[in-house]
Amino acid sequence: MENVHPTAIIEAGALLDATVEVGPYAVIGARAVIGAGTRIGPHVVIQGRTTIGRDNTIYQFASIGAAPQDKKYAGEDTALEIGDRNTIREFVTLNRGTTQDAGATRIGNDNLIMAYVHIAHDCQLGNHLILANNATLAGHVHLGDWVFLGGFTTIHQFCHIGAHAMTAFTAAVSQDVPPFVTAAGNRAKPAGINSEGLKRRGFSSEQIQAIKRGYRLVYRADLPLEQAKAALEAEALRSPDAAVYLRQLRDFIESSPRGIVR
Repeated sequence: MENVHPTAIIEAGALLDATVEVGPYAVIGARAVIGAGTRIGPHVVIQGRTTIGRDNTIYQFASIGAAPQDKKYAGEDTALEIGDRNTIREFVTLNRGTTQDAGATRIGNDNLIMAYVHIAHDCQLGNHLILANNATLAGHVHLGDWVFLGGFTTIHQFCHIGAHAMTAFTAAVSQDVPPFVTAAGNRAKPAGINSEGLKRRGFSSEQIQAIKRGYRLVYRADLPLEQAKAALEAEALRSPDAAVYLRQLRDFIESSPRGIVR
């Protein structure tokens, strides 16, 4: 393949589209499947049953699809699935899943994963995420669409981060962060909503104000969570333009596996 550097090692069985570019000294295992337009930088290592979609860019020294860092893992056939148009920077580590969960680690589309980020086994990531340098996700973490993780954020295993949520630099997250909420500190606490991010994504001022009112119901009104959920539904009925977002917040609280940051 003319786009593959002669020093790269591609094991028999790997399936690469003819347009894939592979840099010097990269190593691609036998079970990799890589889609059109993807660029693999120098010294990247891709292992295991790893599927990578179209038009991704993976920078030098990234480790993609290595075995999970889980003592229960005993060589089971698990996977890593990466979507389209992701940018994966230097020294990122993405591990395969385990049979104790989904059996696959999944990363969606249009994400920016900055240098030294670690995404552990069975994490499930949405679309349009930004994970700043050294963000670390333990196993089984779920990130909704449009999440922003500040540099050196650490997330405890099994935590869920809702859509449009944000963490500040060095946040240590040990409980779920609801949609639209900004979390900061060690341990992470709620610090308002991600209004600037919402503005950039086209939310109207009325919708943002309604989400702020929802935040106050959950975090400032001294309501038990059951009453806060009922108040969110009442607010949704009063704010039809933002009802879908207020109900998204309510439903996330209802289904939170670890309890939300408070």
